[in-house]
Amino acid sequence: MVNKSLGDILIELGTINTQQLQECQKEIGKSGASLETCLFEKKMITPESLAKAYASYASLPFVETITEKMADLTLLSKVPLKFLQDNAVVPVMYKEQVTILTANPMDFQPLDELNLILGGGAQYAVAPRTVIINAINRYYPLEGTQQMIEELEEAAEAPEAVAFEEIEEKDILAMATEAPIIKLVNNILFQAVKRDASDVHVEPFEKELIVRYRIDGVLYDVMSPPKRIQGALISRIKIMANLNIAEKRVPQDGRIAIKIADKAIDIRVSVLPVTFGERIVMRLLDKTRTFAKLQDLGFDKRDYKVITESIERPNGIIYVTGPTGSGKTSTLYSILSRLNRPEVNIITVEDPVEYQMKGIGQVQVRTKVGLTFAVALRAILRQDPDIIMIGETRDQETAQIAIQAALTGHLVLSTLHTNSAPAAITRLIDMGIEPFLIASSVVIAMAQRLVRRLCDHCKKPYKPEPALLKRIGITPEEAKHITFYKAVGCPECLDTGYKGRLAIFEVMEMTPAIIQLTMQRADTSVIRNQAIKDGMTLLVQDGVRKIKEGLTTIDEVLAVATIEHEVVE
Repeated sequence: MVNKSLGDILIELGTINTQQLQECQKEIGKSGASLETCLFEKKMITPESLAKAYASYASLPFVETITEKMADLTLLSKVPLKFLQDNAVVPVMYKEQVTILTANPMDFQPLDELNLILGGGAQYAVAPRTVIINAINRYYPLEGTQQMIEELEEAAEAPEAVAFEEIEEKDILAMATEAPIIKLVNNILFQAVKRDASDVHVEPFEKELIVRYRIDGVLYDVMSPPKRIQGALISRIKIMANLNIAEKRVPQDGRIAIKIADKAIDIRVSVLPVTFGERIVMRLLDKTRTFAKLQDLGFDKRDYKVITESIERPNGIIYVTGPTGSGKTSTLYSILSRLNRPEVNIITVEDPVEYQMKGIGQVQVRTKVGLTFAVALRAILRQDPDIIMIGETRDQETAQIAIQAALTGHLVLSTLHTNSAPAAITRLIDMGIEPFLIASSVVIAMAQRLVRRLCDHCKKPYKPEPALLKRIGITPEEAKHITFYKAVGCPECLDTGYKGRLAIFEVMEMTPAIIQLTMQRADTSVIRNQAIKDGMTLLVQDGVRKIKEGLTTIDEVLAVATIEHEVVE
């Protein structure tokens, strides 16, 4: 090994310059912090650039990512989880050899200890700290669910099997020595986060209890714990959400704040009394989540141009429409992320506030104390805002205030529950808003749906049936030049054939012709025909574009945007 300092290595690789090193060395002299800490704090290096420097310094291989194939459960199970997390080391199979990945090869003690635990002879390599921690959290084998259920059945008669103490926001992966019911709930939540589930359902029936996850918009049965632990399981979740465990006759809503590995997860809990007990649905919100950039959402060139020009306007209303769970709020957050600058005052009113955004004032609707969308909106207008986001336009009062805000020089973003972009106009008229107000304030209406994205590891080309092509509006001649894919299923996508979701869009610009139709209170179909003449792409047509790109399937597009509904006479 060449005898060089970390600073020299970083300079040699061009990661930092001499001036930056000297700046940090001065700071180290005052604070006593390490060079590494100073460089991170001043954002002079990243975990990746540091790992590459360490790899070069120690003449070890650099590993950029840790795949599922590399993660060996037998190796992982030999080492305590806390040891791996505390020292940022992980044993894997790399190039068919047992290899210990470390974020800092200069920290010899944990490497020697881990090598001893594994029986000696392991190779070494360097990986970024974030990559190692993510791999530990993702692949470390938890105690099997079946084993937990067996423990529960054995302990069912013991009162201590159910612990009702209040939960703190601590890492549930580290709570391995808790009572069986606590371990089971922790495991349910951990597995849900690991599988990227958006919701967890606990559903009691006459003779069984079923736990289901919603993954990419589809519900999957994941386990069926014994019916006799139903009370304990539901009570544990209610305790975590600070709900009344004695009250079983009325619906209850609560929140749970927990950490799963390094992720802070906010869980919205809804309890509903049903015939055979209480039904619980938990919505999982990852507080560390970042939103996609507007250009990465999948708009075509025309739609992207219309949207970017519209959001740069100083005033007007932009509506995003679609059913519940179609990604409307995420699209609005992506727009806000683009507009968020120090010189702009952005305030939102939401029910609930799902994600915190730095630099933006977010107001939570509280109907019980009279803080409705309309009341909050009136107060926001006195806060000197430039941009206002309204989580949902539910009634005439909210719509009226939003339009007045747009007419008095504010840019307003909001959502509506309609099936298409043109239907936003007729919906507002149905609410009792005067057409001339709609025509002078609305800039664009955008409808969207979510379709599942094909798994790149297992999708296979195939030839669809002619009847299916007809339903999606593709002619046999067009089909000859398109490669269609079908979902197959593999371990990477949990045998579903899909991994993640993407949006399909329909963007309607308020052109002079559409403004005129709005003033005439025209039907949705008439507005839609005119919008198509003006360049609007229908939901189903945007879906076909994404089918042609090999991103999704015909079945997925037809499930959210049927050609019969969208076709223009």
